[in-house]
Amino acid sequence: MSGSSTPGTAGGTPATVTDPYTVELAPGTYAYVQPDGGWCLSNAGWVTDGGAALLVDTAATERRTLRLRETLLGTGAPPPSYVVNTHHHGDHTYGNSHFTPDAAVIAHAACRDQVLSVGHQLHAMWPENDFGDIRITAPTITYEDELSVHVGGTEVRLIHPGVAHTTGDTIVWLPEQGVVFTGDLIFEGGTPFLPMGSLSGSLRALDRLRGLGARTVVPGHGPVTDAGAYDRTERYLRYVDETARKAHAAGRTPLEAAREAGPGEFAGLRESERLVANLHRAYAELDGRPDGVPLDVAMVFGDMAELNGGKPVACHA
Repeated sequence: MSGSSTPGTAGGTPATVTDPYTVELAPGTYAYVQPDGGWCLSNAGWVTDGGAALLVDTAATERRTLRLRETLLGTGAPPPSYVVNTHHHGDHTYGNSHFTPDAAVIAHAACRDQVLSVGHQLHAMWPENDFGDIRITAPTITYEDELSVHVGGTEVRLIHPGVAHTTGDTIVWLPEQGVVFTGDLIFEGGTPFLPMGSLSGSLRALDRLRGLGARTVVPGHGPVTDAGAYDRTERYLRYVDETARKAHAAGRTPLEAAREAGPGEFAGLRESERLVANLHRAYAELDGRPDGVPLDVAMVFGDMAELNGGKPVACHA
C-alpha cells in the first residue's frame, strides 16, 4: 500500500472510530472502509487516472452513498463512468442510482437478476431503518466468466468465481497494482455469510483468489488486509463443514448444531450468530441441493435471532 489516510472525511473533518476512511492502495487506487464492518457497513473503492474513474460497490443508505461520492470526488477523481457491483446485496448496490445515468453499472448476470428479483431487500429486513432515497438500479452491463474494463492505463479485471457468497459474485482484480477487491468472499474480522451461496463454492473461490497472487486485499467488510485473510476464512469454513457433517449425520437441526458447537476459536469474529445461517447452507449441500438454491430466509434469520439470545440482527448503516 502506498499510504493511508487518517479516518475521517476527505476534507479532514475530525473523525470517530466509526467514521468511514480511505486507504490509498496504489497511485489512483483507493479503498473506502466503513468501520466496524458489521451488518450493512460494507466497503467500496475506486480506480482513477484523473480523467476517468471506476467505483467498486456503493452503500446501504442514501446518506452513506452521498458521503462515499463526496470522498471519491475529494481525492481528485471525476464522477465515475462505471460502477461495479460485487454482488446483489443492498449494502453494495442500494446506492447505484446516485451514480447513474452518468455511470454504467456492471456486474455478473446473476447479480442483475437478483437485484431485480429482491428489490428493496434491506427495507424488508430492517423496516425501521431510514435508508433515504433508494431507487433499485440494476446493472446494465453484465458478463458471465471474465470481463476487463480499462480506466486510462489501468486494467480492471472482473472475475466470476462461481457460486460462493451469492450466485453472482464478482472479484475485482487489478493485476498491475496487485490489488484485489473481494466483495463478501472475505469478511475481515467478521463471520462469513453463506446462506445465499455455497459452502463448497466459497472454498473454491478462495483457491481462485489465491491464484491471483494479490499483495493487497480489500474485503467486502472490515479493514484492508493481505492474502492471509484467505487462510483465516478457510479455517472458519472448514469448521462449518465439520460441524455440519457431524450434526447432520446425528439428526440435529442447524440451530441445535450451532448451540452445541458454539463459535469455538472464532468467537472473536463479529456476527457469530451467522454460524447457524451457514449451517443451513451446509445442510442443503449435504442434502444434495444445488449451490445457491434459495433457502427459507425467514427461518434462517429467525434462527440467527435465537442464537443471538432472542435479539434480531441489526443493520448498523
